[in-house]
Amino acid sequence: MSPLSGFKRRAGFGFALVLSLSARLVFAQEQSAATISQQVRELFERAAKAVVKIHGVDEHSEICGTGFFVDPTGTLYTAYTVGGEAGNFTVEFNGKKYPARQLVADIRSGTAILKVDETTPGLPIGKSDELELATPVISIGYPLDLPKTPNFGMIAGFDRKCLGRYFSTIHLRVNAPTQRGEAGAPLLNMKGEVVGIVVSGLENNSACYAVPIEAAEKIRSDFVRFGEARHGWIGVNNVSPASQQVEGSRAMVTQVADDGPGARSGLKEGDVLLQVGKKKITDPEDVFDASFYITAGDSVPITVMRGKEKMTFQVQATMHPAAKTGMLLASPGTIPGVLPMSLDDDAPPPP
Repeated sequence: MSPLSGFKRRAGFGFALVLSLSARLVFAQEQSAATISQQVRELFERAAKAVVKIHGVDEHSEICGTGFFVDPTGTLYTAYTVGGEAGNFTVEFNGKKYPARQLVADIRSGTAILKVDETTPGLPIGKSDELELATPVISIGYPLDLPKTPNFGMIAGFDRKCLGRYFSTIHLRVNAPTQRGEAGAPLLNMKGEVVGIVVSGLENNSACYAVPIEAAEKIRSDFVRFGEARHGWIGVNNVSPASQQVEGSRAMVTQVADDGPGARSGLKEGDVLLQVGKKKITDPEDVFDASFYITAGDSVPITVMRGKEKMTFQVQATMHPAAKTGMLLASPGTIPGVLPMSLDDDAPPPP
């Protein structure tokens, strides 16, 4: 046998091996896609029973959007753009229309809660903080005038702001298209738990933003306890970046309201914030998310570094002054400015 014949035989074997491996890879990819498709289909069939179409009338025209039940007593979540400023609500589920009433609408979180006096299915509540980049998620909504529709995508970001506008709390950016009518749709993890509520689209509807489900749960908790959303204020007006990190944080208090809750509890300018409530603070922007979850009337633990001493203060939060005047900014906030940032406002003033 000539050396050339042996080379051809080995080359032919190598080529056949590559083809075999390529075929196996394609087969594995097809199997993986089929598995994901089956998961999405099963999740949609299970969860869709609790997703409803909402009709209402505002001062301009009829509105239509999506919502979903969260308990068996007919409580449902939706987006503020659907259930916030409209009235005469009806909800479609089980092939019928039922009257619904508004319990609470919160422009700061971008959510609203409605109620139907019927026994209903409910979606389980998950945790958005268990999500990571590229985590697969599913939304279920009513696009345009079309039937209930599943939408598959992945978590693309955890954003504090977009196009220079600050959100009142971190928003989930999802690589999934959204259409008119899908505002208020539940965002589900692959276990079928709600981790967010679709509130807006971006970039020609090629992606969307969802508010974390914890934001709506905070508003619901306020309503159950007080009959309204109670946005808290601790009297720390401005936070700026410290010259160096202290215990992993660079969020330094630069202005405390005179005779405000924080001042009365002992907070001082120059304190470096480490934790506000349950939220860990590492930089000034973290205060936006932390401040959203403060409820007026609650005692809020705030941990700071003062010099070389770590100190924790219990601050009795009061109602946010801006809430009393109707000037509490929506999500997203309007003009963000730059640092320093206000701990208690959605949009910080310019320096």
